[in-house]
Amino acid sequence: MNVSSVQKLCIHLISSAFQRCRLSKDLCRLSVVLKSSLTTPVILVSISDTGIGSCLEEFQDLKYNREGIGNEKWDGLLSVKTTSTSDNEIYNYHLNLRENVSSRRLTRLPSNPKNGAKFSGTEVYLSISDTIDALLTEINRFFQKSVAAELVIERGDASGVQRENVFLTNECIPLHFSASNVERLKSGVEEYVLRHGNSLNNKCDSCFCYREQLKIGSGVACSMESHGSSGLMMEAVIIISELSESPCFRSCSNKTEVLHFKDFSPCSVSQASLNALTSIDWRSYGLTLGSVVDQVDHALIGWESLPPHIRIHMVLHHYHKQYPTSCYQGKYKNQPDRHLIKKAVKLALDDLKEKHTGLLLSAHAVKICSYAPDFASTIAGIILSSNDSDFQSECISLLGLLHSPEIEGETIEDCIKEKIISVIETKDKKEKSKEAAPFLFEDDCPQDTYFEEYEEGEDVFSSLE
Repeated sequence: MNVSSVQKLCIHLISSAFQRCRLSKDLCRLSVVLKSSLTTPVILVSISDTGIGSCLEEFQDLKYNREGIGNEKWDGLLSVKTTSTSDNEIYNYHLNLRENVSSRRLTRLPSNPKNGAKFSGTEVYLSISDTIDALLTEINRFFQKSVAAELVIERGDASGVQRENVFLTNECIPLHFSASNVERLKSGVEEYVLRHGNSLNNKCDSCFCYREQLKIGSGVACSMESHGSSGLMMEAVIIISELSESPCFRSCSNKTEVLHFKDFSPCSVSQASLNALTSIDWRSYGLTLGSVVDQVDHALIGWESLPPHIRIHMVLHHYHKQYPTSCYQGKYKNQPDRHLIKKAVKLALDDLKEKHTGLLLSAHAVKICSYAPDFASTIAGIILSSNDSDFQSECISLLGLLHSPEIEGETIEDCIKEKIISVIETKDKKEKSKEAAPFLFEDDCPQDTYFEEYEEGEDVFSSLE
């Protein structure tokens, strides 16, 4: 990673701490402390966590950008303390990123004994010349629900040090600390949509009065683990909001921002991601792709003929299943390929179709559904025009209706139409199982099986429920 600003450096360090907490089997705490005083313009930044200990290789990819930062803001020095549960000592290091020779970057300092205590954690601290307010905006987003997060600001003035604890609360449904990464991602994207983007303090009640108005689908795909690969995870979350009147979305509903994350940090859009989004058969989900444009920090999808009351949101996130270690360092596949990204997005779309009947119907299914009223009217006419009362009773019974002299033809016709549309919608779903779509009538006829077809190259990936 090329460190071009102190803000990006702090984000990277917090992201690494987040990963260490994620891989711990216990509830963890992540703390960021910012200290300043009137006597000096220097801010002391401390980022600590109680996750697994650091293996130090995570710092090897950091590259100091003198032009982007400048020596007047940061001297390129990091101080690191780390220990694992199995260690008997707390190890101390100095890391000089200004040193071009990698073997000279790391200096090991005397260790501190743990005196038999069993704990793990890491603390990284540095000194920078900047303002606290300049750091806060970028730091806030990393305080998520998976760790107990604490943001502390210490300001010095003439009366002494003033300590301010800032706890960033979230109105999302609370998640258990053992919740999966994709569940946490879904919760975060949901909150992002409810607040119309990265607005931490404002929630638009005029558009979303209830969280249940959002339709959410997710998909997870992973590459196979091997001797030279840790297994790359790819997560996709798609949210569809349907609003008849939306003053906020009226002018931009035909576009979708696709946010990208790598190892729990925002990242730029890769060419593989653009290729994957372009290659998906969107028409099989009732969508017509107009364009996919790289906006550096996100991709922008333009849709054709998208109803004005529909807004689509999408987030992609990839990370490694294992924490980087020396045996894997340099061998990791850092970017997912087109097939892995495409797999996750399609799984998220299929998840939406499975959860919400009638949503994302293919263009072919929509066309067939348009014939359902005429077809239902014809079948109802045949049933009602018959002089065979036994035939009528059996047909009405198969439809799940109670036969009576007062039953109206419109009731029979509506029932048949609903069943026809239900069969079409079920058949249109990309079923993961081999269960066939239901028959029009409720009988016990043998059912054929349908198999999902995968494109060439996608069979090397496994999906996670």
